[in-house]
Amino acid sequence: MNVRITGTGSALPGKILTNAELERLVDTSDEWITTRTGIKERRIAIEGEYTSTFAAEAGRRAMAMAGVNPEEIDLIILGTVTPDFPFPSTACIVQDILGATNATAFDLSAACSGFLYGMSIAEKYICSGAARKVLVIGAEVLSRIVDWQDRNTCVLFGDGAGAVVLEGSEGGHSILSTHTFTNGAFWNLLYQPGCGSRNPATDSRTIDERLTFIKMEGNDVFKHAVRAMEEAALTALDTNGLLPSDISLLIPHQANRRIIDATAKRLGLGTDRVFTNLHRYGNTSSASIPISLDEAHRQGVLTSGDKLLLVAFGGGFTYASALVNW
Repeated sequence: MNVRITGTGSALPGKILTNAELERLVDTSDEWITTRTGIKERRIAIEGEYTSTFAAEAGRRAMAMAGVNPEEIDLIILGTVTPDFPFPSTACIVQDILGATNATAFDLSAACSGFLYGMSIAEKYICSGAARKVLVIGAEVLSRIVDWQDRNTCVLFGDGAGAVVLEGSEGGHSILSTHTFTNGAFWNLLYQPGCGSRNPATDSRTIDERLTFIKMEGNDVFKHAVRAMEEAALTALDTNGLLPSDISLLIPHQANRRIIDATAKRLGLGTDRVFTNLHRYGNTSSASIPISLDEAHRQGVLTSGDKLLLVAFGGGFTYASALVNW
């Protein structure tokens, strides 16, 4: 059995934080941010909005497009590093919001690769016969763990969610392959040191040393990200006997414009075959690829038979790819 994407959806906060506004918060400038990242603005959750808020709405829109009722969903996989609570899984809250009463639900923590990890798991559930219809979501409210005093990280991240419905299919429009990788040797180059068992939230040191916020070694992350995304992309192509020239559209994780450009260059792909919305949303971690996929779909960028290459890299280090015959 093949596995097909039958619906896409996304949800974003209404509040926009521009580079000009960030200039009033930290020692930075629109020119500095744009030159180094390609980001012009990002969406920020307001009071009363949570990861589950956006995850549920993105899921609802994906199900509506697929023509699937909540009761038909067998499994919900939510990729996130910013859950509503340490437990239970935010996926359980989303299940309740959506009324997907027959679905098993769990969170998956693979940082920016979380959505593609979720797709890989969902594909195997369906192919094994353990599920028929699966809702895969990537959702983050990163603004709640960003240090707004650190100009090297606070300019990068935004909030939002994206989702897809996956179903079994006997046709040719399907996921051709998914690939997941991990290199745990570099876990400490991008992580949130506080609020776990090492540095619990109840320890005053966690607050005093600002360990609740994202920490990143930017230059090292850049180097590893480009290599890893190239490896993941080439693995997907080699597995399917394809060349970069066969790809209709590359949908990369929207982390940094320089990372996207470097990855595309290594694959020999021009900018006309790379989808980007980084300038409007920033890095939304696990949500960036499904948001991009939904936008490309709804904007009419995708046509039947297109070969889509999805590739991501995130903290852990995790990295992943998927090749889709649209």
